[in-house]
Amino acid sequence: MTTVAERTGPVRPSAVTAKDIARAGATRRARDSRLKIWVGAICALAVILPVAFARVLPLPSPDATDLGKRRLPPLTEGHLFGTDQLGRDLLARVLYGGQVSLTIGVLAIVVSGLIGLLLGSLAGYLGGWVDTAVSRLLEAQLSLPLLMMLLLVVALFGPSIPVITFVIAIAQWPEIARLTRSLVLVEREKPYIAAARVLGLGKFAILLRHVLPNVIKAASLVVLLLLAQAVLLESALGYLGAGPQRPFATWGRIIADGQDYITTSWWLVTLPGLVIVLMVVGVNLLGDGLRDRPAGSGARGFLMRFRPNRTGA
Repeated sequence: MTTVAERTGPVRPSAVTAKDIARAGATRRARDSRLKIWVGAICALAVILPVAFARVLPLPSPDATDLGKRRLPPLTEGHLFGTDQLGRDLLARVLYGGQVSLTIGVLAIVVSGLIGLLLGSLAGYLGGWVDTAVSRLLEAQLSLPLLMMLLLVVALFGPSIPVITFVIAIAQWPEIARLTRSLVLVEREKPYIAAARVLGLGKFAILLRHVLPNVIKAASLVVLLLLAQAVLLESALGYLGAGPQRPFATWGRIIADGQDYITTSWWLVTLPGLVIVLMVVGVNLLGDGLRDRPAGSGARGFLMRFRPNRTGA
């Protein structure tokens, strides 16, 4: 009896070498994706962990003033970030202020995620007048100047934490709704949806039990990307004086309070600004890395379809 090797002849070595595979575009994208995920996670956690555990760290009170130690430079007398114009420890103020800023950002993206997921899924699956109403609402909001709209609402209802959280959530839900609508439009045309209809399931049962579980992972990753935008919006409102009022020390207010001393005490503005930059860059790199992961590593639909400013009707 002849063997397989005898019937097929000698096996020739592949012309594709390990070096060719290493230079392939897919390999480079996978390598770059892993690098972005690691760097983004390290940058984001370098800010989030100290902020989360600020109350258990050996830090002075962020509101304790000492006029004899005003504007001390970094790394002097036990003050890692130095002190501000009232002698308060800048590191403590940055970490405690980060708790307020991140809390507002996280709550805002949760609320905007729920609103966007609900309206986007209803518009994409039901169509008709529901889709028309949601689409017109999206277009109307996207046509408004974002920062001016936020300032107007805060001026009308006051700069409290619930108001600012709700305002940022309302500003961000269109991105999630547009993406969710696009994903649902694709899912509702698949054969398993037709099979569910044949089995007698209603529209809302199909939407809740079959469509939403297949799109919620992509939508949740969009919410992660919007966290950086929420933090920047909160910082911008705080800098303009429309953020949470004292005694809350937010990142934007810390920078606003130190801008008058930027020529003589650079750390009052630079170090809080670097913390914001590190947080935003980390979240964006993490989101980009998850988006660019190759097939077979999870969230395939999100990776291939998500582009925040290009998904839509």
